[in-house]
Amino acid sequence: MTTFTASREIPASREQVFSAISSPERLARWWGPAGFSNTFDICELQTGGRWVFTMHGPDGMSYPNESVFAEVTEPERVVVQHVSSPEFRLTIALEVRLGATRVLWSQQFEDAGSSLRMPAWPSACRPSSSPPMSKT
Repeated sequence: MTTFTASREIPASREQVFSAISSPERLARWWGPAGFSNTFDICELQTGGRWVFTMHGPDGMSYPNESVFAEVTEPERVVVQHVSSPEFRLTIALEVRLGATRVLWSQQFEDAGSSLRMPAWPSACRPSSSPPMSKT
């Protein structure tokens, strides 16, 4: 098993950060590496809900994704089981800090070879920028 972890502190409340994750319209605007955009076909943010979307790379390529929300605990945790290749489990935990929220990302690949075939994968699974806190 291979695990990638990262964290980032965002100057917003945990509820605001969770809202940027739980709103499909907002999530589609910032999810993924710099230069990517997203088209969400299904985003049922609830435990057991499906998430089907396509990431569009700056190289013109499209990358289909399918996942299941294994756990959604508002406003503190979202666990995503990526069921299309490569398979992995992504846990996003939100911790309250003084005047901020610490976002913790943990991505587990059961097959270490899958993670090795994706040299840029750790950054590809984390937003390249902080989620926007405004509702616009």
